[in-house]
Amino acid sequence: MSEVLTDNITLKGGEFLIKESNFKDLFIPEDFNEEQLMVKETVRSFVENEIYPVVERIEKLEEGLIPSILDKFADLGLLGTHMPEELGGSNMDYLTNTLIGEEVGPSGSFSVSFNAHTGIGMLPILYYGTEEQKTKYLPKLITGELKSSYCLTEPFSGSDALSAKSTATLNKEGKHYILNGQKMWITNAGFADIFTVFAQVDGDKFTGFILEKGMEGLILGAEEKKLGIKGSSTRQVFMENVRVPIENLLGEIGKGHLIAFNVLNTGRFKLGASCLGGCKKLTETGIKYANEREQFDVPIASFGAIQYKIAEQTIRCFVTESSIYRTAQLIQHGEIQFKDSGFDFAKSKQQAAEEYALECSIIKIIGSETLDYVVDETVQIFGGMGYSEEGVVARAYRDSRINRIFEGTNEINRMVILSSILKSAMKGELDLMTPGMAVQNELMNGVVTGDVFSGDYITEQTAVSNFKKILIMLLGSAAQQAMGGQLNLKTEQEILINMADIIIEIFNAESTLMRVMKIEENYPDKDIDLYNAILRTHLHDSTNRVTKQATDAIASFIAPEMQSAFISGLRKFTKYPLQNVKENRRKIARAMISAGEYAL
Repeated sequence: MSEVLTDNITLKGGEFLIKESNFKDLFIPEDFNEEQLMVKETVRSFVENEIYPVVERIEKLEEGLIPSILDKFADLGLLGTHMPEELGGSNMDYLTNTLIGEEVGPSGSFSVSFNAHTGIGMLPILYYGTEEQKTKYLPKLITGELKSSYCLTEPFSGSDALSAKSTATLNKEGKHYILNGQKMWITNAGFADIFTVFAQVDGDKFTGFILEKGMEGLILGAEEKKLGIKGSSTRQVFMENVRVPIENLLGEIGKGHLIAFNVLNTGRFKLGASCLGGCKKLTETGIKYANEREQFDVPIASFGAIQYKIAEQTIRCFVTESSIYRTAQLIQHGEIQFKDSGFDFAKSKQQAAEEYALECSIIKIIGSETLDYVVDETVQIFGGMGYSEEGVVARAYRDSRINRIFEGTNEINRMVILSSILKSAMKGELDLMTPGMAVQNELMNGVVTGDVFSGDYITEQTAVSNFKKILIMLLGSAAQQAMGGQLNLKTEQEILINMADIIIEIFNAESTLMRVMKIEENYPDKDIDLYNAILRTHLHDSTNRVTKQATDAIASFIAPEMQSAFISGLRKFTKYPLQNVKENRRKIARAMISAGEYAL
């Protein structure tokens, strides 16, 4: 984790596991102001009018098409909304930038090109570039005059990025680095002007460089033939004795890992936000089709099996959206606090993204996995037509699959979640000891501390609090065994995934609960029964998922003679009352079917 945040509203990264959050302070999508909604409508209108009509041309990788669309996007000022005004950006807040990313999400291949350009393409220079590098490149990247790409992956180094084989050697004159190597799966490579490249200086110092199109020895492979996102340019990049001026060194020699990992934090969050936009659009697509398609003389939307799918899509979209904007607010507050403490524009953004690396990994996972669920069920709603390339759903199905792989596989991101928690605990930045002792005392003596809830959602607040106790119970035992040498967590990835999934469940459940609580208090015109149906159905299912993950973990690393005690504790903490999920889902589905869209 980075420097300590001190604001009493903003929790540090991972602190949601041990501290309560106040729903009154939470930003929820219902809070967007008029200006933000105008930005949303601008982006949505652009996608509908400039991208949807040319989707088939995009899919065929028509030369120059996506760059020309990026130029049009730049004309609206939408490539620099996250950049400082002195460089030509508009410095919009993080919440608004998240909204932009969400609205770009349904554009398929274009969203990939957009996120690569504005995220992992521009941010390395913003975060780590010299003032000369920022002044030289960022204004032209903001206007779209230059396009960017990010070159990290190699044939033999994917998740293990630091094992890259590309080399950089300073020449005798000391004025150029000579780069040799091969990069693959490089988004935007076919039209990029700027390449952020990582190579090993002297064979062992992982370092970043800025390469420019046209440098001698910089060679592009052919366009990859991909399962999905066919309209995005993806090529290999070869470096054969490329002479890179020393002033194009990015950051410090041997510190390229800081660039790679910190930029990926933001990239993961942006990916999750774009997935959310795709989820909403596909849910709407399925609802419209279900209303139009008739079987047995009635619309298929009237069937319980179809209503289940629409309701579950809606629930997962709502939960994902709640977690995404909660995280966006955390990062936004973090940026403000770091700036107030003396950091400049770029450093504030970089530090905030680093602080919430754990939450960014959660967003990447839930965004991509929710989209995979939603698109799969949309294909099912469409039936045979969903499998036909004549419609839009088949393409969306293929496009979705990559999201669980790039920006770090979801498996790697689950490891990041656990490693972040354990590292913070070891450094004393995250106090797991105090809640651990409280949980132990409750289990042994029945003494409950710190759980004083009031209002209409006591049962739900207690359920979320109990999820946290389950995690603390497991983490405490795992950490104790690891320190004693009985458990090597590095080789026990299955157990790490069990606990990472519980952490994800906690964040999702708490984010959803706080959103519904705020809706009840601040938005009396909303149908609170509908939101309660979403919340309580989610908690019903989440309780079962937490129980499954915790049971698997207990069976995997708790000594047999202690397992019954742990199972007893688990049962104590998973007593959320049964919900009539059938009726809840019918209520949710009928509201969406009546509206003809995702109407939350």
